[in-house]
Amino acid sequence: MQVRDIGVLASVIMIIAMLVIPLPPWLLSFFIIINITLALMVLLTAMNMQEALQFSIFPSLLLLLTLFRLGLNVSTTRAILSNGDAGGVVETFGTFVTGGNVVVGLVVFVILILIQFIVITKGSERVSEVAARFTLDAMPGKQMSIDADLNAGMISETEARTRREKVSNEADFYGAMDGATKFVKGDAIAGIIIVIINLLVGMIIGVVQMGLPFNEAALLFSQLTVGDGIVSQIPALLISTATGIVVTRASSEGNLGSDITRQLLGQPKLLYVAAATILLLGLATPINDILTIPVSAALAFGAYAMSRKAIENPDELLEMEEDVEIEGLKSPENVVNLLNVDPIEFEFGYGLIPLVDATQGGDLLDRVVMIRRQLAIELGLVIPVVRIRDNIQLQPNEYRIKVKGSELAKGELLLDHYLAMSPGGEDDIEGIETVEPSFGLPAKWITEDVKEDAEIHGYTVVDPPSVVSTHLTEVIRANAADLLGRQETKQLVDHVRESFPILVDELTPTPLSIGEIQKVLGKLLREHVSIRNLPIIFETLADYSKYTSDVDLLTEYVRQALARQITTQYTAAGQSLKVLTVSGKVEKLLADNIQQSEQGNYLSIEPSDSQEILESIAREVERVALMDQSSVILCSPATRMYLRQITERYFPQIPVLSYNELEASIEVQSVGVVDI
Repeated sequence: MQVRDIGVLASVIMIIAMLVIPLPPWLLSFFIIINITLALMVLLTAMNMQEALQFSIFPSLLLLLTLFRLGLNVSTTRAILSNGDAGGVVETFGTFVTGGNVVVGLVVFVILILIQFIVITKGSERVSEVAARFTLDAMPGKQMSIDADLNAGMISETEARTRREKVSNEADFYGAMDGATKFVKGDAIAGIIIVIINLLVGMIIGVVQMGLPFNEAALLFSQLTVGDGIVSQIPALLISTATGIVVTRASSEGNLGSDITRQLLGQPKLLYVAAATILLLGLATPINDILTIPVSAALAFGAYAMSRKAIENPDELLEMEEDVEIEGLKSPENVVNLLNVDPIEFEFGYGLIPLVDATQGGDLLDRVVMIRRQLAIELGLVIPVVRIRDNIQLQPNEYRIKVKGSELAKGELLLDHYLAMSPGGEDDIEGIETVEPSFGLPAKWITEDVKEDAEIHGYTVVDPPSVVSTHLTEVIRANAADLLGRQETKQLVDHVRESFPILVDELTPTPLSIGEIQKVLGKLLREHVSIRNLPIIFETLADYSKYTSDVDLLTEYVRQALARQITTQYTAAGQSLKVLTVSGKVEKLLADNIQQSEQGNYLSIEPSDSQEILESIAREVERVALMDQSSVILCSPATRMYLRQITERYFPQIPVLSYNELEASIEVQSVGVVDI
């Protein structure tokens, strides 16, 4: 523990000891001065903060200071009733401050109590209660606003995390302040009770035990009681004022002093009105003109000076802004920032602004949040923030999707229409011919009055936000491998390390680097295999990386370890898996043309042979499509990755599986053969 930590603990223990152990008068006087000093420091700190969270320790500090003040009250009460002497500070406040008049002292004390208890404490308590309630009510809206800014690319992940933490801290702070104001209220009540006890019991002790005449006893204990009451209420009043300032303080760029001078004196014309009013007050009433004329003149002069300054400031401010802008354009950082490329961008024409404008009912930002969550569960990859921006270079109803700065897809929306996709057969619905952007299906844009008729005829009808969100989802899913870089892989590794530290330590940095792990995960994503089950993937890599560093072979081992997941992905529950098998002739052709090199194995096949294989696959896929069945190619484990190398450019959506990637219990039915 550091010295300051020990000091705070010792102070708390000392406060508790004050409640039990009698203190000498000189030490009481020292603690009273310390109490006033601490209260003054708290008040000055509250006045100079820019927002409430800058003084987040205030609720706890308020409790400690209240306990310290009550401990002093107990100690001074004990000294007054025991010895009739509570130290020089109490005696000074009882005689000098009150002018030796006990009645005046009691009146001053009562006024201080009323100011603190009825005005400041009551108001602070109400403001704290309302602030806590409204802060908690506004918390979900603030969180949604942060998520919207994050998805729009306006803020980074770090800034979003900081803002969420601030929102949570604000709720905790105002909730604590709602309870902390009760300390101040209870302290005021305790002050009244202590004064009554000191006054009445002190006079009884003075007459009965000390043998003083009633007049002397009343004078002595009245002065001490009033001195003790005032000396305790002054710091209590400072603390109450600080409490009121903290709970009523709104966030700003300056402290209380600068905000008051800037906002209260920010309109010089009002000072002219105030100056004229004070001048007329002196001239039209018996009030001495010597009092009103100087005040009026000071107000008028201040208004004139601020008016001149306001005239000069705009030109200076404009010149400063121009200088800053010119310097910013010259700085190298300005050019460097232009080199940043967003992982995912969604650009749209001005006609599609209602899609993202919440005030016009747009919910695209919320849909993007759901897309990122859906793909995180489906692919096991944290999708980067989608930067959404308008682009005046596009057509009004046009949008485009870019990944790593390259345009991958685009489309056009009609916001006042619905997209209807035909189920096949006769096309008897009126609409604007188009193509569904996600899957390239023929479709039509139809109006609201045709929507019900289209649904009756079996059309699939979707609204424009659903069209664009589906398109965005498919583009991201198809290019997930390109979004996984080394930095993202490192984040996934660190996430697994939290639960499986031994597994991660065995895998990386040796025998596999982050880059090699990233290549394996990228190959899985490129074939639409989820990497969510990272522990199994890392277990497999740790087992087989001891024997080979070939990324392609390691990927095959991982795929075989994920056999249950892959089987479930392509097979419905209780159904058989219909596949296109590969003939022995094709298998032998592939196996005979595998070449070995220092960098690993690769396929070296004649272009004519690969063309025949692709044509055979195309024929079988077309035939199976007529049977309303999806195509899955099944081959041996030794040739799977080489066959995939041939098909991935021309048939990227057709999965190529090996026998070892299927569960033994699954029923496989061949619906075609790939042959040459």
